[in-house]
Amino acid sequence: MVDTQDTASRARTRQAIIDAAIAVLGKNLSAPLSEVATAADVGRTTLHRYYPERSDLIKAIKAESVLRLSRATERARLAEGTGAEALCRLCEEYFEVGDVLSLVFSESQFLSEDDWCQFGGAEDRFGAAVERGHRDGSVDPDLPASWLENVLWSQLYAAWSYATEHGVSRHHVLRLTIRTLAGAIAPRP
Repeated sequence: MVDTQDTASRARTRQAIIDAAIAVLGKNLSAPLSEVATAADVGRTTLHRYYPERSDLIKAIKAESVLRLSRATERARLAEGTGAEALCRLCEEYFEVGDVLSLVFSESQFLSEDDWCQFGGAEDRFGAAVERGHRDGSVDPDLPASWLENVLWSQLYAAWSYATEHGVSRHHVLRLTIRTLAGAIAPRP
């Protein structure tokens, strides 16, 4: 018989380790696992019981990263509203998974091409939102989806860097980021 309370406790511990690892390794990918254990409020032996090797923890973090980014993409409802509204919602949702993005940005090869493919067609939905924006007049038709995808990622990177360097509130930085993105994608008069 499985003890559901024990199972729930194990799940919470596993999630605490993953959350701590994302936060710690997002700042320094080579940080020792003892820092992850401390941030997760578990002993190092507990961490190793769940993730015997660093590579096991990295694999779990990659899976969690893809999951969080996929959920953020779903919450953005890219098929709804104008193209510009959809892109701004996506920016907002991705901003909210900043710890994951910090990790992805800190190590350009952290997520492999296969990891990105698990995103479930996010790139296609992004492209469709841009094309809709071109048609509905909310996105400058001279700006291709591939360019705007780079603009989105660079704005998110700039937002998190700015927040860290200047100690500005997340709310304020998000407002600046959305305003900058909206201005960048708007059609020229």
